[in-house]
Amino acid sequence: MTIKTSYGDPARYITTLHVEEGCLHLPYTREILQRTKLPVQVIQQGRSPQIAGQYPNNLSSGKHHLLLAENRGTFFKPCPGTREYRCCDYQVLNIGMGCPMDCVYCILQAYLNNPWISFFVNIEDMFAEITQGLAAADDRFFRIGTGEFTDSLALDSLTGLSRHLVTFMGTQTRAVLELKTKSAVIENLRSLDHRGRTIVAWSLNSPPIMKAEEIRTASLEERLTAAGQCADWGYRLAFHFDPIIYHDGWQDGYRQTIRALFDKVPADRIAWISLGALRYLPSLKNIATDRFPRSRFFYEEFIDGLDGKCRYFRDQRVEMYKLIADELAKYTAAGTCVYFCMENDTIWQQVFGFCPGDRGGLGAMLDRTIID
Repeated sequence: MTIKTSYGDPARYITTLHVEEGCLHLPYTREILQRTKLPVQVIQQGRSPQIAGQYPNNLSSGKHHLLLAENRGTFFKPCPGTREYRCCDYQVLNIGMGCPMDCVYCILQAYLNNPWISFFVNIEDMFAEITQGLAAADDRFFRIGTGEFTDSLALDSLTGLSRHLVTFMGTQTRAVLELKTKSAVIENLRSLDHRGRTIVAWSLNSPPIMKAEEIRTASLEERLTAAGQCADWGYRLAFHFDPIIYHDGWQDGYRQTIRALFDKVPADRIAWISLGALRYLPSLKNIATDRFPRSRFFYEEFIDGLDGKCRYFRDQRVEMYKLIADELAKYTAAGTCVYFCMENDTIWQQVFGFCPGDRGGLGAMLDRTIID
């Protein structure tokens, strides 16, 4: 079954494929080139796609361009959390940079400095690095995600990476992979021998935010339909209410999303649900408001957080968290972990009545949901 989205497959926004000359010999590059019908431009090693204008003003046009490149850095590393807020001990698998979708609040607008989308094709190096990292960690269990610098599935119809990743992770006994998306591009996940080692996750929000601020993404109904299909294929699921954004009618909006979620998805298939209020680098505000002048949520009151990001005042965060957590509590299964992404112990105590340290730490809480 092919899931259609309101916009369609986000990969169709790509109009030009660029390939580093030194990557042409790689089997995975050849696999992608055989699949695509896009015009291909080969560029010399060390050169960049030529996108008119200066970043970030050329970001919209740059999203039409995908560069197949070699990752000369590290594929597999810890999530860059901060000491001031509770981190979940996630491990980031860097498969590329940028996304064809265009969320107004996306931190990558301020974090990256290239307008084009990059995708790494030296996947044999990637798998070797993961294998080495897992082998060197004794009995530690790893939760690995590809959604830190890109959407995990938005380009999957073009790249087919999920098939390679899910098959590889099915051979691992001390790790689980999370594929996080705002798309409904799931066809490549069908009929894979995932062995319970891949969790498919969706970012969710209030319907008005999804409609107005998440451009070229799947609708709520489409995301949840895709999630239900993945559950039927035997995958565990996860959901992320992040960023939670204050707006008129936010209470009803988030209640509506939560009720729709549990109408469509079996509660006992959900491994975890995260909550995280809007937070952003100060430089993001000018970039985003220039690109999306109709968006208004950046003009609410914010404070400077201990991590240097702008955040809602604590009382406002607690108010939003309590309402969403209380609504979730009506439906979640006993084994589902509901947690905060990058919040302090005070918030945990006020909303949940405990701190992660009381239960062995946030990483341990999440591990318990998936370790057989």
